[in-house]
Amino acid sequence: MCAQNENPFRVEIDLQQQSAYLIRGRRVVMESPISTGRYGHLTETGSFKVIEKELNHHSSIYGKIVDGYGRTVVADADVDMKVPSGGKFIPAPMHYFMRFHGADGMHAGYLPGYPASHGCVRMPEQLAVAFFNAVEVGTPVRVFGRTPRTNQFFRFGPQPQRGPWPWSRQPIGPQYEPRPQIYESRPVYP
Repeated sequence: MCAQNENPFRVEIDLQQQSAYLIRGRRVVMESPISTGRYGHLTETGSFKVIEKELNHHSSIYGKIVDGYGRTVVADADVDMKVPSGGKFIPAPMHYFMRFHGADGMHAGYLPGYPASHGCVRMPEQLAVAFFNAVEVGTPVRVFGRTPRTNQFFRFGPQPQRGPWPWSRQPIGPQYEPRPQIYESRPVYP
């Protein structure tokens, strides 16, 4: 039995499976696919607690750089990068932010199907809302496992997929149309 005013939930984040679990007692009440920190920005393992909740948080370090017309010039920018004349740095939105360690937290974000963040735990928006509503400051968070790594490391852009998506689902979030294939026309000789 929980003491009065004590949150009955805890969160478990499995880096290997790229899944987050909202647990009440011994029962998983919700599971979410996630995208955690990529190599060079790995999500820290250990036992933590939610130390802050903010509905409309924005990163103070990461975002994008746009030109004077609002077109993205650098999609994965740091605040200390040079901004072209007339352009500006736009901090990355992290809606339903639940900070649990340093700058790392759980929040709504794009899931490409592999670890891709700067250390945060991205979730689909609907599930981030549900986790945000369930947890309180002080809710235990345990991060465990090893971040999966593909055969090749690509610093920028998506990594090639080998086999099924880690969660047997397609990527969640905005998708981009693939480039059309251009075929050379060659004369046909009989």
